[in-house]
Amino acid sequence: MRRYLFILIIALAAGQAMAQPKARRNAADRNKAQTQASQATRRAQLMFPTAIEMPEDVVWRRDIYREVNLTEDANAGLYYPVEPVGRQLNLFTYIFKLALGGYIPIYEYRLDGNELFTDSARVQMKTLLENYHIFYEERGGRLRVDNSDIPSAEVQMFYLKESAYYDQANSSFRRKVLSLCPVMMREDDFGGESAKYPLFWVKYSDLEPFLTRQTVMTSNLNNAATMTMDDFFTLTRYKGKIYKTTNMLGRTLSQYCTTDSAMTKEQNRIEQELQVFEKGLFGATEEKKDTLDSIAALDPKAARKAAKVARQRTRRGSSSKVAKAPKSRISSGGSSAPRVSVRRERH
Repeated sequence: MRRYLFILIIALAAGQAMAQPKARRNAADRNKAQTQASQATRRAQLMFPTAIEMPEDVVWRRDIYREVNLTEDANAGLYYPVEPVGRQLNLFTYIFKLALGGYIPIYEYRLDGNELFTDSARVQMKTLLENYHIFYEERGGRLRVDNSDIPSAEVQMFYLKESAYYDQANSSFRRKVLSLCPVMMREDDFGGESAKYPLFWVKYSDLEPFLTRQTVMTSNLNNAATMTMDDFFTLTRYKGKIYKTTNMLGRTLSQYCTTDSAMTKEQNRIEQELQVFEKGLFGATEEKKDTLDSIAALDPKAARKAAKVARQRTRRGSSSKVAKAPKSRISSGGSSAPRVSVRRERH
């Protein structure tokens, strides 16, 4: 009798375990995965403790948004290889795998183009995969995407936000990458021009510890010239055109630059402002050029005129007589010794 009662209790317990809601089991799996991911993130931060954070009380700062084209030579190391080759991954594939594994959070790309790093703005990877029709499999509460299904070939551009600031604590001018946004270039069904699809924002501070583990090639001539992806961004080896700056009106350059030439002129003006500010912090480091050289760089006619004036001044100076110093009066005796007179006193 006791044996039957024991078997009945075990059967009821097993049935209760099987009757556990599927949503509860999935939530438990997600919590476990998030816990493992947070532990991995903390380990990565402990292994990479030298990241320089931007102080909040800087006296000068300018936030700039750039459009980094991965097909250009300066940024090609972030794009190739398109599909993983061994341990070598491109930037988007690396970010995609980190987000898929729950190691870094991703945030939505808003219609105004600004980033918002709050819990309400976080994006679930399953939602992202379904919105952009990326094939995936779900096994045991985990998402799996094959390397051939990752749309790394279509992500040919990144939106990058950087901050140029003056750190008064150590009297230095720095540039710090704040966030990244992969942009997918996808053609429509009719084969027209590729449209831009910004996928999500990711904080660079969350990504930074992992970028130290992945290298990128920096030269076409010397394949041994490599550096980590974090060094690539820290040393500002990337090249990108400015499409927006943080301003009080929240406008992009395209909203007030009506032509391509006006856009290029405005981009060059902003770049020049940054260079002038950086060079003007500690005074001019370059020596002033000669007057004739500086005039020649501006106007050849003015240079010839200035050279002619200089030659005329030289001729007048050589033909003028040099004034002679006045001769000192010499006594008729020919003696240059001064005369001495003695006055006799009467007694």
